Amino acid sequence: MSRTPVRAIAVVAVAAFMPSQASAHCYVGNRFFPATLNVDDPCVADELSLPTVSAFRNGDDPSAHEVDISAEISKRITETFGISVGDTWVHLKGPGGATAQGFDNLATAFKFQFLTDPTDEFVMSASLDVDWGGTGSKAIGAESFTTLTPTLFAGKGFGFLPEELKYLKPLAITAQVGYSVPTESSTIEDGEMTFNPRSVVWGGSLQYSMPYLKSAVEDLGLPDAVNRMIPLVEWNLSTETDHFAGGERTTGTINPGIIYVGDKFQISGEAIIPINRASGDGAGGMGQLHFYLDDIFPDTYGRPLFAAASQ
Repeated sequence: MSRTPVRAIAVVAVAAFMPSQASAHCYVGNRFFPATLNVDDPCVADELSLPTVSAFRNGDDPSAHEVDISAEISKRITETFGISVGDTWVHLKGPGGATAQGFDNLATAFKFQFLTDPTDEFVMSASLDVDWGGTGSKAIGAESFTTLTPTLFAGKGFGFLPEELKYLKPLAITAQVGYSVPTESSTIEDGEMTFNPRSVVWGGSLQYSMPYLKSAVEDLGLPDAVNRMIPLVEWNLSTETDHFAGGERTTGTINPGIIYVGDKFQISGEAIIPINRASGDGAGGMGQLHFYLDDIFPDTYGRPLFAAASQ
């Protein structure tokens, strides 16, 4: 997932001129894992999400109407190691019409895809996600401290199912679990101390791939637009493990939606359904335009920086 207009566009401009060197987004055998909106896919890739737009009523009390506009760019250093940089511009409109806006903290991720099994359509990776404290605006609540989140990712296709269940073979599941650790256990603002909890960050997606149905199971003669769609449900949750403030320990959202997969891009849309009042006040929505840079620039940016070091 994602983060900036202005700052990430600058990152994109710089990265476009970096030297490069071999190809492909998240294919594992016959299985394609698309870039999902709320949890990350389990591969490293050369890709750009610009923009990701979300609108919802947040979990504040009283709640504010929040609009987030994000961007994120990812670059493979080798075939199995990549980095991502992103940011989010946030606009808040509270009760009575009071508004605040600004950038959230800059986010980076360092990801290693350590297991890829094409036969079993199974992939795993690990990353260190860093949310850089003090790089965002206090007006929208960006933290002053840095947060480190080591995370494990996995993806598994259902192509192993027997022929009697062939129409379930297009199913796939992804999962992630991480542990979010703030670099400061507490912060003091206006003379008031606030504890910063550690949290287990967990989520995943259940997907049904129409491209897989056509190419690996059976061509039903459906329209091309239908054959490019991947309906899915995501879940993205966080559970505090210490420094409880007396509220909900687990917050997050459930996100049903659909992804349209083009040749060099994908378009996604999902609902935002909070699991409790602390997660949000009513349903919202989000959409994303995502570019496959390995297909757009196959001979330059879309190659790993160090092809000789790839596996």
